[in-house]
Amino acid sequence: MLGELIPCGGGDPIPLLKTRLLIGRRSRCDITLSFTNVSSHHCELELVDGFWSVRDLGSRNGVKVNGVRCKTKWLMPGDVVSVAKHRYELIYTPIGDAPPPEEEDPFAIPLLVKAGLMRPQLDETETSSRSSGKAGQAVQASDDDAGLFDWPMEDEDGETNHRHPSSR
Repeated sequence: MLGELIPCGGGDPIPLLKTRLLIGRRSRCDITLSFTNVSSHHCELELVDGFWSVRDLGSRNGVKVNGVRCKTKWLMPGDVVSVAKHRYELIYTPIGDAPPPEEEDPFAIPLLVKAGLMRPQLDETETSSRSSGKAGQAVQASDDDAGLFDWPMEDEDGETNHRHPSSR
């Protein structure tokens, strides 16, 4: 046995018998959770280099680790994994000192955001605390953004100056 998922509300432990486990509502899943709020193929647990990781497979109600929603996350012994609203404590003995480093997704940040032409998407708590504009909207250059832009521009005399685009 490679570990166990212990239901936080009581119930029988779920043994982790393979290094890759599909969790979902379908009977074909390795771990079947017969609840209406669990997606057919909800998430996947995988043992890599002696550490478990969880990956959300695009489920409607998501996956949380210790109360924080995530797409992919390395799991430590004692972490609480929530599949939809169903919570399980992960018990296992890791092999090694630390999990492999998180892989950075090169497509996680849109190019327009990287270029400073669009504001990054904000989560619900950040969106409600902001008073101006919508998340993901195009940025209008303002005097406050002067430090963000330093583009070379020609003036009327043909001289190249580094100015803010809104000062034209």
